Amino acid sequence: MKKSLGAKTLAFPTPVWVVGTYDKDNKPNVMTIAWGGICCSKPRCVNISLRKVTYSYDNIMEKKAFTINVPTEKYVKEVDYFGIATGRDTDKFADTNLTPVKSDLVDAPYVKEFPLILECKMIQNTEIGTHTLFVGEIVDVKSDESVLGEKELPEIDKVLPILFAPEIRTYHGVGKTLGKAFSIGKEIEQKQ
Repeated sequence: MKKSLGAKTLAFPTPVWVVGTYDKDNKPNVMTIAWGGICCSKPRCVNISLRKVTYSYDNIMEKKAFTINVPTEKYVKEVDYFGIATGRDTDKFADTNLTPVKSDLVDAPYVKEFPLILECKMIQNTEIGTHTLFVGEIVDVKSDESVLGEKELPEIDKVLPILFAPEIRTYHGVGKTLGKAFSIGKEIEQKQ
């Protein structure tokens, strides 16, 4: 029997992404989010949700651009810090000894040390309640060669992204591979 838990922001897993932005004075900033995902295939887009009170919210509204930085497990402390501190009061890059890199395609920085980067131009924003949903068209994906595998695409077992458990507020790593998508279900299809 299932127990009702009430209306909660509880879905497993949510990605841990670091959003890179510039402020009006071109100071680089990063912020950790867990409210985000791929939202469209054509055009290729991601969505992120931020509260208006965040420094990054104003930056995205000003520059109409952001980067999604997918950190590896190695940087979990820095990533947590990016979600605790505000760029209004500190330089998060200097505090963590990480390196901002200016995107050559959008008006936003990315984190050099993180293995997977999505450069996005903001194409839509919608106020939902406490959060504003930003839709960013993916202009380019940059990947460290060290995490590339078959077909020159990043492999999750090499990227080692961080996952977040909402409501419980814990970080997790990636588990074992269960099978090839769009393939393992064909066994059921063949029985039909």
